[in-house]
Amino acid sequence: MKTDNKLVRRQKIRYSIRKKVAGTNVRPRLSVFRSNSDIYVQLIDDVTGVTIAAASSKDKEILAQKVTKIEKSKLVGAAIARKATELGLSAVVFDRGGNLYHGRVKAVAEGAREAGLNF
Repeated sequence: MKTDNKLVRRQKIRYSIRKKVAGTNVRPRLSVFRSNSDIYVQLIDDVTGVTIAAASSKDKEILAQKVTKIEKSKLVGAAIARKATELGLSAVVFDRGGNLYHGRVKAVAEGAREAGLNF
């Protein structure tokens, strides 16, 4: 039962964040999904419901490097920031997806900030 309560709590936090955070074409939502082994990020325009760009730790250039999960997360953040700047985007809204702003989620944010995204 404790696992169910943890999942329900995370889902409630996620819904609460999504009520407050919405992406537009000018300032998309940077959505983070964290699994046990990988991390995925997307730039989403919520007005039209379109994913503008995506990056994950399963990308070939990131997967080829033998580094820790936190370092991979930082590389994913830098990769999504590069894709955003190629599309002419400099500002995003951060959506941590109900996860704590700690560890791999924080590393994604730091990597994206260091590569030039503002949020």
